[in-house]
Amino acid sequence: MILYHGSNMIVEHIDLDKSKPNKDFGKGFYLSESERQATEMATFKSLLLGGKPVVTKFEFDDAVMHDSVLRIKVFDNYSEEWADFVFANREGNDAGQYDIVYGPIANDKIGLQIRKLKDGSIDKAEFLNRLKYMKGITFQYFFGTETAVKYLTKL
Repeated sequence: MILYHGSNMIVEHIDLDKSKPNKDFGKGFYLSESERQATEMATFKSLLLGGKPVVTKFEFDDAVMHDSVLRIKVFDNYSEEWADFVFANREGNDAGQYDIVYGPIANDKIGLQIRKLKDGSIDKAEFLNRLKYMKGITFQYFFGTETAVKYLTKL
């Protein structure tokens, strides 16, 4: 399968040390099956940090997701477990060391609901209720270890 990474610079090789902490699934390298989503991320990063939008393609043998010695976590949809995982990672609390995580992106609309949950404006039940009405769910792949990154081939 082809995965896309949106950035404000060309990715010649993946350097996990350049990854930022407090992201949805932790500190790691993020990709999407959606070229459109990666392009939007590249545009956002270039506006925020300078540079030009760049989308880098990678080949990934997704068979490793089903038959692997890697530590893999899959979230098929928004759920309480997903919310707890994202919330913990965004707070800087390592929610579990995984080689690869696949699940929904916590976009701006979801981020707003996470902030409301965090500041006590809504409780977890209301948070999960609001997630049911979110449209256009987009999924992401997280590669959090050097072992996992070896399964990506730059195209």
